[in-house]
Amino acid sequence: MEKALQTMIDNMPEKTGKSLNEWKKILKTKSFKKHSEAVNFLKKEHQVTHGFANTIVTLSKEEQTTPSDLVENQYAGKENLVPIYEGLLKVVKSFGTDITITPKKTSVSIIRKRQFALIQPATKTRIDLGLKLNDKPTTDRLENSGPFGTMCTHRVKLSKLSEIDNELKKWLKESYEQAE
Repeated sequence: MEKALQTMIDNMPEKTGKSLNEWKKILKTKSFKKHSEAVNFLKKEHQVTHGFANTIVTLSKEEQTTPSDLVENQYAGKENLVPIYEGLLKVVKSFGTDITITPKKTSVSIIRKRQFALIQPATKTRIDLGLKLNDKPTTDRLENSGPFGTMCTHRVKLSKLSEIDNELKKWLKESYEQAE
């Protein structure tokens, strides 16, 4: 199957008039809610056969983004927050080897058996750290989860590296221990 797909991609410029990358650029300028809408667009507007249209749409949806690309995109224009992000990861990694760090489009999930923390650049000057802490009262600093909803129980706003202090490390460790 892989060889057939590669042959189709190789033949795309001759059969459709454009390379796969050129088709991907065209599709990026549009926004389709459904796969079939994009296929029909290519068929009607560009006279692409169904097989090629389906392949182009399918391959254009495949995320070519690495985890480090996701993090880099999150902090574009917010580079001043990277030391805070890296400081949080350093603390979390010190808890053990059973941690999975999962970058997503707008945040990074920190998981043991369950997610216990979420790191999100909220503004150009602030990171929101979401924590899952059962039966922990909120304080001025350890706020309710806010925009995190049920993903976390609490949120801590961080604007300076120095805010990764012993109190915050204790909350992170507690959240980690509850996620076993």
